[in-house]
Parts: sequence; C-alpha cells; structure tokens
Amino acid sequence: MPSGRIGTFFQTRVFHADPESRRQETETFQKISREAIGETFLEEDPTVAEWFRSLLPTSAGAGQYVQNLFPSAQWMRRYNLHWLLGDSIAGITVGLVVVPQAMAYALLARLSPAYGLYTTFTGACLYWIFGTSKDIVIGTTAVGSLLVGGVVSSVEAERPGVYPPEQVAHALSFLAGLILLFLGFFRLGWLIEFIPYIPISAFVTSASITIMSTQVPAALGITGINTRESPYIVIINTLKSLPRTQLDAAIGITSIILLFLIKDVCARMEIRQPTRKRMWSLISSLRLTFTVLLYTFISWLVHRNTPEEASKFRIVGTIEKGFSHAGIPKLDTELFGLVAPQLPAIVIILIVEHIAIAKSFGRICGYTVIPSQEILAQGAANILSPFVGGYVCTGSFGASAVLSKAGVRTPLAGLFSAMVLILALYALTAVFYYIPHAALAGLIIHATYNLITPPKNLYKYWQLSPIELGIWVVGVVLALFTDLETSIYAGIALSFAVLLIRMARTPGKFPGLAKVTRIMRNGQCEVVSSSASSFTGETETEQVHAREVFVPLQDKGSHNPNVKIDPPYPGVFIYRFNENFNYINQAYHMDYLLSYILAHTRRTQADDGVPLKDRLWVDAPPSAKQITHSESMPLLRAIVLDFSAVNVLDVTSIQGLVDLRNTLDRYAAPAVVEWHFAGVQNRWTRRALAFAGFGYPATKNPDALGNWVPVYTVATSLAGATEDDERDRDTRKLQLQAQDEESRRSTSTAPLKASGKQVAGEETPPAVEVTEEKRKMEPLYGVDRPFFHVDLVDAVDAAIRDARKRDELRGMHAEEHRDTGVSP
Repeated sequence: MPSGRIGTFFQTRVFHADPESRRQETETFQKISREAIGETFLEEDPTVAEWFRSLLPTSAGAGQYVQNLFPSAQWMRRYNLHWLLGDSIAGITVGLVVVPQAMAYALLARLSPAYGLYTTFTGACLYWIFGTSKDIVIGTTAVGSLLVGGVVSSVEAERPGVYPPEQVAHALSFLAGLILLFLGFFRLGWLIEFIPYIPISAFVTSASITIMSTQVPAALGITGINTRESPYIVIINTLKSLPRTQLDAAIGITSIILLFLIKDVCARMEIRQPTRKRMWSLISSLRLTFTVLLYTFISWLVHRNTPEEASKFRIVGTIEKGFSHAGIPKLDTELFGLVAPQLPAIVIILIVEHIAIAKSFGRICGYTVIPSQEILAQGAANILSPFVGGYVCTGSFGASAVLSKAGVRTPLAGLFSAMVLILALYALTAVFYYIPHAALAGLIIHATYNLITPPKNLYKYWQLSPIELGIWVVGVVLALFTDLETSIYAGIALSFAVLLIRMARTPGKFPGLAKVTRIMRNGQCEVVSSSASSFTGETETEQVHAREVFVPLQDKGSHNPNVKIDPPYPGVFIYRFNENFNYINQAYHMDYLLSYILAHTRRTQADDGVPLKDRLWVDAPPSAKQITHSESMPLLRAIVLDFSAVNVLDVTSIQGLVDLRNTLDRYAAPAVVEWHFAGVQNRWTRRALAFAGFGYPATKNPDALGNWVPVYTVATSLAGATEDDERDRDTRKLQLQAQDEESRRSTSTAPLKASGKQVAGEETPPAVEVTEEKRKMEPLYGVDRPFFHVDLVDAVDAAIRDARKRDELRGMHAEEHRDTGVSP
C-alpha cells in the first residue's frame, strides 16, 4: 500500500479525521486567492520530526559548545604587556583586600581563619579559565560563610562529635560544586531567571542583620551566647549580657568607627579632588587591610611577651603555615545525607549572588556575561576547593568592586591575587597569630552593614510594586524569627503565587477605536499614514491627518476620559490578552469573553426553539421583557483575538476556545460567528488553531463563502528580477523616503501618498521602475488560513468588512420579504 494511502487510512480509520474535506477547503481557498490577486501560497505546518531534528546537535554547534567552555582561549592569544601591567596592579591590590576579609569570614563558617585563605585561593586560581567577567572575584562571602556555619551547627546537633566542622564544609562545597557543574555543562543558567529579585533582596538584608547580631558579642568580648539561635534571641541575649563586656570592646568599637571614618573621608575627598579620585578610592579599598594591620600591631605590643592563654583579649592564635589541610577530603554518604536538606538554598544563593555581581559589572563596563559559563566557573572552584582545604565560594561584591576600580584588564588578574594569598599563607602566619577577634568582628560588621537594603530602596519598591514590598517584609520577618532557609523559600513561594494569580486572574481588554492625529509644536498636523480608513468608511483624503488606534473600552485606563472611544462595529468584538493564554487562565478568559459578549448582543433568533422540557434547569427561556430590551442590541458577527502577547497554546486553552466557539455558534444560529486572529507568529500555535478549525471560514455553509469577500495582505516579490532591477528598486525606495521626509518638514498640508505621486509645487524626481512582469504581489501568509492576520489592524478590517457585507445582505433579504409580504 503506498505511503500516502497508509497515511489516509490512519487518519480516517484510527484518528477519525477527514483529510478529504480539508483538502477541498484548501482548494477552494486557492481558487479564491487566484481570482483575487492572481497568486496563491499554502502555509507549511511544522512536524514533530522537524522538532526532534532541531534538538539534534550539529557538528558546528558541538564545536561552538566546546569553544564556549573555555572563553580564555579566545583572548589569551591577544594578551599583551599593557594588560599584564593592569592585571598585576589590580590583582595585588585585591589580594591585600581579600586576605583580612577571607580570614574574618571563615569565622562565620565556624572554621579557623586559614580556611578562608584556602577558599579564596581556589577561586582566584580557577576563575580566569572559565569566567566571562574581568571584574569578578570568587572567594569567601559573608552570606555564604554564614550558611556554611549553619550547616556545621545542624550536623553537630544531629551527630555530636562525629564530623569535624572542616569535613562538613568540604562535603557541602563538593556537593554544591557538582550541582553547579551540572547546571553549567548543560547550559541551564537561564533557570536562575525563575528566582525573583525581591526574595533575594530580603534574604541578603536578613543575612546581614543575622551576621551582625552574631558578631556584636565577639566585638564586645561577650562569651557564652549561642549565636546559632534565631537572630531576635541573639539580640535579646546580647543586650542582657552587656554588663559582661570585656576589653575586646575597645578594639571592636574603635575598629568599626575607624572603618566608617576612612570610608566617609575618602568618599568626600573623591568629590573635592576629582583629579585624585583613583588615589582616594584605592585608599578606601585598603581600609580593611590597614585596620587589621593596625590592631594586629597593637595586639603584638600587648602580647609579644604573653602566652596565648593569658592574653588580655581574644586573638586568632596559631595558624599552620602553607596548605597544611590540602589533600583528598574525607567524604561519606551519611554526611552527604546530613547536608543535603540545606543544599538547595545554598546553591540558589551562591548562583544569585555571583550572577548579580557579574551582570552588574558587565553592564557598567560594557561586556556580556554568560550565566551558564559563570555557573560552570563556580562549580569548578567549589569542587576543587575541598582538595586544597577550602569551602564554598562565590562572587564577592566588595572585592569585585576593588578589582574593577583598580583598573583590571582581564580575568587573569586572579592569578596575581593568588600569589598574594600564597605569600600570606607561607610568610605571614606569624603575624596572623596576633590578630584580635574583635577587630575581625568589626571588619565583618562594617562589610555586611552595606548589604542591608536602604530605606530609599524600600520606597522604590513601594512605588514600583507594593505587593512585592510586602513579600520583602515577610521574608525579613521570617528570617529574624526563624531562619534564613525559611526566609528564602517563603519569599520565592510567595513570588510564584503572585505570578500565578496575576496570570490566572488578569482579564483581557476589549479595545475600541479612537481617531487620533499628531500635532507639532507649531500647531500644524504631521502627515500620518492611515491603515484603518475602512473602519469608518472615510476616504483617504479625509484620513490623511488621522488614524484609528485601539484603546480599551470598558475601563478608565490611562487615557483621557474626555476622549470618546467607539466600538469597532456593531456585533464585532476585539479581545486583547494582557498575559499569555494557557491552561492557568483559559477558564477565566473564556468566562469573561462569554459574559461580555452575551451582555452586549442579542440572539439571531429570539426563540431558540428548545422546548421547556428539554432545557437545562439553569437555562431559563428569555422573557418578553428581555426580548424587548435586546432588540436594540446588535447581532453577534465576529470576534477578533489579539494574540500579540500569546506564544504557545496548550490543549486546555485550545479546548476552551473550541467550547466557546460552539456555545456562541448556538447563540448566533443560524448565522456563523467569524473568528479572526491577529499576530499569531508561532508556527505550532498556527498549526494547533488550524487543526481545531480556526483560521478559515466554514466551507460547508454556503453563506460563508458564497458572499465572502476576502482581503489578502500581500508583499512585493521580485522573482526573476536581476540585481540591477533590485538596485533600481532600492533607489526608488530611497527617493520616495526623501520625498516623504521633505513633505513632513514642509508647511504645506497637502497630502503626500506613499505611492510616489507628485507633491503640490514639486516634481517627482525621475526613477528607474521595475517592469510589471518582474514585480509580483505575493500573499504574505498562507491563503488557506485567511483569518490569521499579520496585525490587529488587518484583523479588524477583515472582520468589519465581512460583518458589514452580511448586514447589507440581511437588509436586502428583509426588504425582499417586505415586498413579497412574507415575514422574514
């Protein structure tokens, strides 16, 4: 059996389709289009096989994928001495900044300061190979370290004494790296777009408050406070313990004051001395290093002859030299199971924090950041980090800002930062012994204070979206009274709920028509082209300074209430989807459409002929009063759906359209309701709508095609024309554009037609014309789907033309019936 017969057999016997009927309809449409424009074009539907073929990787695509994995290979060949000088200066500067920062943040992770140096070293060494940002610095962060410390505490609570803190941190970093590598290799960076900004902002603010609450006791020298409890409990306990303040408070409080003082003085001097702005910015960036060195020197003066156990205030103590904790980390499945519940929140924060920083500097400096590649760089750094003794790392905003201001040229600057870290680990461990804990706590408080969302941003949230400000408040409150994981999950869940509610309960609009023109400052009307003159029946001369625009009918909106908005035509309804149309909101849209149309039209036949015994209990027959009231209403003629905001349709939404069409067909019987669609661009959507019977009139109804006058949107085709002909066409087009521009500047209000007719007082410049044999008018879209229109103007124009024609025929029939004395 031939393949064509096999396909027909399956369509008719298995799927119960009628391909013969559809073929006859197509032939009818082709015949009509040949009669109208002399040309025809059938739309080719996408196939499932075509979709599967599009998923198969090509050899060129595979090569591009491998090349994109290593962006450094593209710019390393162009590396030069100027870049080397800029990278070395910036890298060394950042290295001096991140050394005290990394040591301080490691305390948040409940690890010794050296682990922070290990972690930052890993990010500095690896990022340049995979990263796409020159300004990002991967290392320890306050938020990431706090989350690690939380995991360490929870594991210790479940398995006391079984797993040391560094082993828990290594397991967490390794698992996070595996997830990040998976997301990066499979280019799933777009998934981060599902995480909205507001929950992250609330989380960062909450984390900052939590971090400061845990560091205030250390800055004051207060011991015996469980900083792993909810922040509000830690704050209360700290206030109760103020009488137990130690000498550490002198260092902690003065270090915080000193850090803020240096920052403010440098910021003022940058404004007063703009020529030395870079110098003052560099001094401000090194304030952390200067403060730590200053108090380390003071601590050395106090404790140089004092044993560690007799110290006047808490100091860091002995730090092992070099990478003494490097090696294969101890990992087991039980430990993985213990850290897994808190892993999703940590991965989300690591990604969001890093991508936000990278994109921010990308926008400022004018380069493009590839999220999937950044996640891949994060994954590589986090997997390697446990092997050198580190823990989870991500982009650091403070260090990245320093790197950018220091004049970095390429991502290779990280290697110079790594050299500074190696120097610190091998040559400065004796100095690190005297660092006061209170100074590190002051450094952490100063660094995290800037992460709190300022009041001006909250006011901005209120102006932009009050409901999202509410989500922000809920996230912060939950974090203060419960924990950070609950805050981030609740914030994301609430954001998704708001999104779904907006999608499900946002109604569309029924646009009407308003006549507008454009008036320049000198009071003269600007010539505008009108593509909607058929709506009102006015001539082109009357429309040359006016055009019709679509404005919502049923609400105030933002337009002037004194402007009159008219319905497009009696019985013709335009419906614009404000959100995408899918299974979530199809029932709401369909109910809204149906109720509005029934309220503004009347049945074609007042008595639908259904006896009372056959009616549903909810379907009451129309009363005499209702019939009298509805006589002034128009008959339902056509529905125009604006699909500009709609991309892909699902089965539920298409079935909703089919059910609504069936309901309205019964309501308008024996007439047929036309369905016009504007702006349907997706090929699969066009295919689905056509399969459901939309896009063309019903050929089984003689009235549908016998009196149908289709209008086609055509475009000029130069099939068979030579290159000289096409060049002449372009020349003619430029001349006409120059004519049109000249007429706009002219004070004359004489109409200028785009066809090239001569303007009053001017001569049309000579142009070479393409012969009519070579110029052809081709339909822009398939003639077998004439109710799929290129835009809303064409769709409304076609619907009104057909409705007006049917009303004229109805009037003619009514007049014939009156002449013959027969009731219509």
